[in-house]
Amino acid sequence: SEFLTAYTPYQPEIAQGTLQMIFEFQTFIAQLTGQEIANASMYDGATATTEAALMAMRITKRKKIAIGNAIHPDYREVLQSYMWNFDGEVEITDGEPDETTACVIIQSPDFYGAPHKYDSLRKKCDETGALLVVVVTEIVSLGLLPAPVEADIVCGEGQSVGLPMSYGGPYLGFFACRE
Repeated sequence: SEFLTAYTPYQPEIAQGTLQMIFEFQTFIAQLTGQEIANASMYDGATATTEAALMAMRITKRKKIAIGNAIHPDYREVLQSYMWNFDGEVEITDGEPDETTACVIIQSPDFYGAPHKYDSLRKKCDETGALLVVVVTEIVSLGLLPAPVEADIVCGEGQSVGLPMSYGGPYLGFFACRE
């Protein structure tokens, strides 16, 4: 604290350190997820999942979002709340996309702790033009499980590698995708 002032964000030493940390975070997320691009941060995993759905809707120009049965209920609720304002149609399914589906969102490991393979779902998404979104609610699992390289977008919660929880936060959502 003795090196910080009210004008710290404008001090080049601090700004350079912030840029370096953001770059390292983005590199770390891209490597863990097997994706090419990562952003600096999202509010939390649920809103990152919603942003992935909105991105898929913009890319595909479709409104239907198919989500797997074993998605975290909080993520599903946030997604449905957002889609109400964006005219999106959330359909809880076993992951079967059709020609009207913007994206299929699955969680791995799912809400019950089971990891998933994506080969057959990747093929179905390619056939229908839907994007495959993989949600990871615990970033540490990416250190043990294979990276979801088959996905178009990978997002989730990284709070366990961030600051400790205090008064309900802070959370640390992440978001990565193919170029």
